Amino acid sequence: MFAFIKRVFLFLVMNLAVILVLTAVSLILERYFGINLSASAGGYAGIALLAIVYGFVGSFISLFLSRWMAKRSYGIELLSESRLMDYSPKEQLVFTTVARMAKEQGISLPEVGVYQSPDPNAFATGATKNSSLVAVSTGLLEAMTPSEIEGVVAHEMAHILNGDMVTMTLLQGVINAFVIFAARVIGGIIDKAVFKNEDGQGIGYFASVIVLEIVFSVLASLVLMWFSRHREYRADEGSSKFVGKDKMVAALRRLQSLTEKTEAFDDGKLATMKIASKSSFLSLFSSHPALEKRIENLESKFVFL
Repeated sequence: MFAFIKRVFLFLVMNLAVILVLTAVSLILERYFGINLSASAGGYAGIALLAIVYGFVGSFISLFLSRWMAKRSYGIELLSESRLMDYSPKEQLVFTTVARMAKEQGISLPEVGVYQSPDPNAFATGATKNSSLVAVSTGLLEAMTPSEIEGVVAHEMAHILNGDMVTMTLLQGVINAFVIFAARVIGGIIDKAVFKNEDGQGIGYFASVIVLEIVFSVLASLVLMWFSRHREYRADEGSSKFVGKDKMVAALRRLQSLTEKTEAFDDGKLATMKIASKSSFLSLFSSHPALEKRIENLESKFVFL
């Protein structure tokens, strides 16, 4: 439980850090350079522009760097078709599953890679459907059967085909923009009403903006995490349609068994298949539904492909 709380905390801190750094820069511009981005003197237009720029530019920069950062952060070894026979049977299966689905769905072949980790993990990332990456861990290849691996890979391909990376980026941008805008408007009101600063740019404004951005970011993250859990259900269903429900259910049951027997997930990282197996209050802050709920969702669907 402590490790799960730690992962949630780190996730929130990373999101807050981006907003707070940009806020600090803008507050300095307001305070010392006279650039009016507050709610006073018709500054609402300035706040809106600032919120949109900060909210979306940072999100899209992260999106376009995601594939590059993933490869370097995880030390991913890319697989190539020309060397396919040099790989293990399970690595070959990962590559051929991605290649087959990409061809069937009419998209460019994603980069396919394997990285060293004892955790049974897999993820997909990339800016567009035609510039994406699917990666699996050595732990996943060792722990799962070929049919289970196929189900997981199809799940990741469903994320790509559903455009989940772009959708999450847009949602994150909207949330960031709301947080920045609301914090500044309310901060100006507090400064005028409580600290009696007529222009709404006193110490109360600056302190309020920082505190409100932290509070609003935590609350807004509930919306982001809710949508993230929703897209996991859709990716599970996509995997079922592409390779069969039994393979995806088997993969989820395997993960459920592994999470109940080991603490290998407790390293603070966040990845597609790395989640708690049980539901709890803290699951509201989780990017993935509990494994038991994902299994129940699939078993309630009449998918027999």
